[in-house]
Amino acid sequence: MKDIYILGIESSCDETSCAIVKNGKEDIATVIASQIDIHKNFGGVVPEIASRHHIKNITIVIEECLEKANMNMDNIDAIAITYGPGLIGSLLVGLEAAKTLAYIYNKPLIPVHHIAGHIYANSLEKEMEFPLLALVVSGGHTELVIMEDHYKFKKIGGTLDDAIGECYDKVARVIGLEYPGGPKIDKLAQQGKPTYSLPIPLQDDSYNFSFSGLKSAVINLNHKLNQRKEEVNKADLATSFQKVAIDSLIIKTKRALIQNNIKNLIVAGGVAASQGLREAIAKLQEELNLNITIPSMKYCTDNATMIAAAGYYAYKLGRRADLSLNSKSSDKLQ
Repeated sequence: MKDIYILGIESSCDETSCAIVKNGKEDIATVIASQIDIHKNFGGVVPEIASRHHIKNITIVIEECLEKANMNMDNIDAIAITYGPGLIGSLLVGLEAAKTLAYIYNKPLIPVHHIAGHIYANSLEKEMEFPLLALVVSGGHTELVIMEDHYKFKKIGGTLDDAIGECYDKVARVIGLEYPGGPKIDKLAQQGKPTYSLPIPLQDDSYNFSFSGLKSAVINLNHKLNQRKEEVNKADLATSFQKVAIDSLIIKTKRALIQNNIKNLIVAGGVAASQGLREAIAKLQEELNLNITIPSMKYCTDNATMIAAAGYYAYKLGRRADLSLNSKSSDKLQ
């Protein structure tokens, strides 16, 4: 059986990335140009600046990726591209590059939803087993998705306001940690104790999440302590916040697994890199005897490897786009 090589391009936010993946599971080459040091000065991603740097980097990362793989475009079977959701200016840079390559080299163009990419990052670790529940946790998304088979997505719950990764970054800013705040909160949380009382949000029977109230509770607590001139123990506050945030995820995930009789759980997205979440998932695995998959750290945050992996399964299913494909800042997972 012929091996299939998919070239993936990802530029939905502030990472310009190109990767080549073999048969949806073998990372042949991945190149990522990060903009973290640039946006750190602003405390978050500035869309206009991000898109300008994508323009500077896109050709470089594609050429470097092909060189790293010791391949050329003749060896590529199809081009997978993140068309959305994300920052529209950033998405357009990657999309136009992908469409240009598809046109010049007469390659199939495979549209990939960014969340599908995060989910299929798990296929780089091991074969996905169905039915499965995907817990998607990132800077822009918090969702529970059931999959009965490849590309059969059924969203059963999601955040009603802030995504958990966004909440991490905002809480980090409140207690004086620089961008990106999520990893710093996670690291700091390993050093403290959950001494501050914070409410677990949205304790209902749904599979939905809400993090705006938790964020506000941290802001109000921090403000109150400052007004009283009481010292804020940053490590304890980080631990208290992370415990409540992760408890919220675990409560809803556990219920979804039990009520839908699912034993396969995958975790996807940037927050999947959290040590605190990984420890909580390990306990849930032991409690419910689950088959768990979490991507390697390098595949948790935005990367083109996951887009190429997702693109492989879309390619096998006959999913194609023509050159009229446009970027979407928001789009339903399908």
